[in-house]
Amino acid sequence: MGGFFESLGDLFRALFEVFTSATMYGSAVRLGALLAFAAIGEMVAEKAGTINISVEGSLLAGAFTGTLAYHQTGSTALGLLAGVAGGLIISWIQANMSHRLTADQFVVGLTANVLVLGVAGFLNGVIDPKAASAGILEIPLLSDIPLIGPALFGQRWPLYLLYPIIPLTWWLLYRTRWGLEVRAVGENPQAADVSGIDVNKRRRQSIYYGGILAGLGGAFIVLGPIGSFETGIIGGRGFIAIAAVYFGGWRLGGVVLGSFLFGLADGFRLALPSVIANVDPPLEGAMIDGLSNASFLAALPYVLTLLVMYLITKEFRQPAALSQPFIRGLR
Repeated sequence: MGGFFESLGDLFRALFEVFTSATMYGSAVRLGALLAFAAIGEMVAEKAGTINISVEGSLLAGAFTGTLAYHQTGSTALGLLAGVAGGLIISWIQANMSHRLTADQFVVGLTANVLVLGVAGFLNGVIDPKAASAGILEIPLLSDIPLIGPALFGQRWPLYLLYPIIPLTWWLLYRTRWGLEVRAVGENPQAADVSGIDVNKRRRQSIYYGGILAGLGGAFIVLGPIGSFETGIIGGRGFIAIAAVYFGGWRLGGVVLGSFLFGLADGFRLALPSVIANVDPPLEGAMIDGLSNASFLAALPYVLTLLVMYLITKEFRQPAALSQPFIRGLR
């Protein structure tokens, strides 16, 4: 029994060390920012009544085109712009196949994801583009706040592009006629059509917006914290971004919070092994071995995603016409 309580004590000590580690919070913010770029754009698309399954492909396309542009020019800014273009191309395919040709939006999205994965993998092997991380920009005073200061205000500069995007998206959705029409076509597309709104055009535009942000997010992760490209760099996080929209109840603040919560789980996964290895006196025991198991840690963000989807999403009302195709005259 004494061995059990000793092992339990080591477990709590390990968790304390991780959650008071600046390393974990830095990783959480970087990974949460990647999700937030994609999730904010996905929320706009879902507000218009469409689920953009190709957000994963837009992230990967943004990562690859951003890497390619940096390889050719050596400019981080041009790399980020190229990432935007890459994400926009995938969203254009999704939007026009789903809301101009009325193909099934889920099938189109999954096909686009597989297409990007294959094309990026092939071109990466042929071209082997090189990238590098942008410089760190520390915000005076704010970056000195313990734990969260360096994580939020001592990052590589592409991350700070997320901060103005949050209020910009709020303004677009809730303070412009375009945003009003986007929300209208997501709630009652037939009534919006009668009012003279081009329902499918607004849906396409909302997907373009999502593709732009996802492409920017993909380029950010390469040209910000990682500094190199590989085809597994996104690793399913596009689908976690969709889950973050559900977690947030289709509200901007909730979506951002959900993104950083999932980022926290991912940051915990990355920080735990190094923190445990450096604790003195050493941590040991079956509980520690189980907690630091590589397979368990790899699955942790996705387990959290499923748990949140089960517990949280039933509490919020989704846009009434979400995932329902619009064909004029049909009810």
